[in-house]
Amino acid sequence: MTKNNKKIIIVTGGAGFIGSHLCEALVKDPENTVISLDNYFTGSKDNHIKGVEYREGHTKDIEKYIKENPDIIYHLGEYSRVEKSFEEPDTVWDLNTAGTFGVLEFCRKRGCKLVYAGSSTKFGDKGLGISQSPYSWAKAANTELIKNYGKWFAMPYAITYFYNVYGPRERSGAYGTVIEIFRQQYLDGKSITVVSPGTQKRNFTHVKDIINGLLLVGEKGDGDEFGLGDKRSYSILEIAKMFGGEINMLPEREGNRRESGIDTSKVEALGWSIEHSVVDYIKNISS
Repeated sequence: MTKNNKKIIIVTGGAGFIGSHLCEALVKDPENTVISLDNYFTGSKDNHIKGVEYREGHTKDIEKYIKENPDIIYHLGEYSRVEKSFEEPDTVWDLNTAGTFGVLEFCRKRGCKLVYAGSSTKFGDKGLGISQSPYSWAKAANTELIKNYGKWFAMPYAITYFYNVYGPRERSGAYGTVIEIFRQQYLDGKSITVVSPGTQKRNFTHVKDIINGLLLVGEKGDGDEFGLGDKRSYSILEIAKMFGGEINMLPEREGNRRESGIDTSKVEALGWSIEHSVVDYIKNISS
């Protein structure tokens, strides 16, 4: 382990949307050595943060790229699209199942804490979300495996669940997220495309609130069920109307859950609270 109170911290997916913000927050502490491991499947070198060391590689080969003995690994580097996962289940298996197994084995051997970015999809539609898509199933299975590694090998871990994250560096396009897709459509003067029925509700959470929660869980969290999300929910159609302009309804998509289930009590007990609002975020875009 590290000496003189310095910490070695690994962020998988550190060149991604959320990972880059986490790296940015961690590297502000001069006592932290921050290393990103990213295969750049959706990450971008445009997201690199000064002071962070970047290594390019697959998480299933983490032993090859990380020779250090880290204090903690924030594992964010996974495939993360629901509807798209029906088109490429092999990629989901490679990145989420094989990749996370590699990270778990690394943590088991090195004795470091794992903070895992689980998927809130498993709480959707009163628990039916677990098997609604290849992505949802793989992420839910990973959380069970992580908990078992904690029991079998006394491996320290904490599992977080993100709820529809938005903010700077968010992606649009095929692997994009809804707020950024709508933002780009609005700025380009295009109609806002809403997947039917439009009544499906989501908890939209600013990336800075997510990072504040991750830092708290990394420092103090232990075990499962650290929900990180804004408890206020809005339908996709409500969000689209906030942007204004024409709305174009698209056909329904498989795996698109109707509602989320959210419990933030464990992370609130650590002192976390929401500081941002998606309503204010959209107002700033459209004003």
